[in-house]
Amino acid sequence: MPAPRRALIVIDVQNEYFTGNLPIEYPDPGVSLANINRAVDAAEAHGIPVVIVQHLAPAQSPIFARGSAGAELHPSIAGRPRALLVEKAMASAFAGTELGAWIEKEGIDTLTIVGYMTHNCDDSTIKHARHAGLALEFLNDASGSLPYENRAGAATAEEIHRVFTVVLQSSFAAVLSTDEWLAILENGEPPVRENIYVSNQKARQGR
Repeated sequence: MPAPRRALIVIDVQNEYFTGNLPIEYPDPGVSLANINRAVDAAEAHGIPVVIVQHLAPAQSPIFARGSAGAELHPSIAGRPRALLVEKAMASAFAGTELGAWIEKEGIDTLTIVGYMTHNCDDSTIKHARHAGLALEFLNDASGSLPYENRAGAATAEEIHRVFTVVLQSSFAAVLSTDEWLAILENGEPPVRENIYVSNQKARQGR
């Protein structure tokens, strides 16, 4: 099998998730941010292009308002070298952006996703890319979620993050820790990929 042609997609590592109105709660944002930067370091060392994605909303928005401190990239990411900066207004980094055209031009076949949030922009980007025929890797300790409560119910950040990563591994992406991803960059082994049937069989047998 030929080696994958990867790109590291760093999604929405912005102040809003640290000091703004949408603080990430799980995993610990200090840990996930450190792992994001480890992934960027490794990508640079292995010649993997890095794409930085930034979500921007209208100036009157309570979150990610263009020109606000919350919408700015986190200082640890803002100055990092990148092959492409993508500004988006919707959850998927592909929606209404140049990302898809850039991936095709560069001959990329595999995307490694880090950043925020697991259940929203990461999930949307992964599914968009998977439906476009790309292979996906998701670093579950270089991402994160926050809690929700609405008329449908309530869920903690940990519950949301855990369930989304299980579902992603079942069909859409190879879910890895940052350490596991760094290891496969060194040894060239493919990540473990599973499917809906196998995932369901394991659950049924474990009852």
